[in-house]
Amino acid sequence: MLRSTDFSREMHRGEEPAVAALLARAYGTDHEARRVEALRRVEALRRAGCLAGEVVLPAGDRIVGYYALSTLSAPKGWLILAPVAIDPDWQGQRHGRRMIGMLAEWARLSAHYVVASGPAAFLEGAGFSTERAANLSPQSLLTQTCLAGPGVDVPEQTVILPPAFGVL
Repeated sequence: MLRSTDFSREMHRGEEPAVAALLARAYGTDHEARRVEALRRVEALRRAGCLAGEVVLPAGDRIVGYYALSTLSAPKGWLILAPVAIDPDWQGQRHGRRMIGMLAEWARLSAHYVVASGPAAFLEGAGFSTERAANLSPQSLLTQTCLAGPGVDVPEQTVILPPAFGVL
């Protein structure tokens, strides 16, 4: 059964514990290492001041969706998407695709490049492109790299993650 959510919005101060609980639910015990990595990465990025934004998807008094955008060290002005989480009870209802689709459209309209790494089919279905990310390097930092942003070019850029991105 498809359930409705509120509109996605910027995370409010004080919602950090709810986001941490969502990340724990979304990554669950089957993916303990990924769950711990996501929680630690978000905390490290917050402490370092690298987060450009955190967006939540509320449903009543719960947060059922989340994503974070961090500034890349290079190219200047570019962002990276990670992590993305949807509560397991709300997965499979296109809420994640809608959230990330709105992000891809924002990137296009606001002329911001956003790099993402993850399931290419999901990201491409939400408006990101693996073809446009083909000339980004070093590809070894990211797997299944996708890009959203202005134009249709295939930019040739070196992607340098913020130091806090790798702090675990």
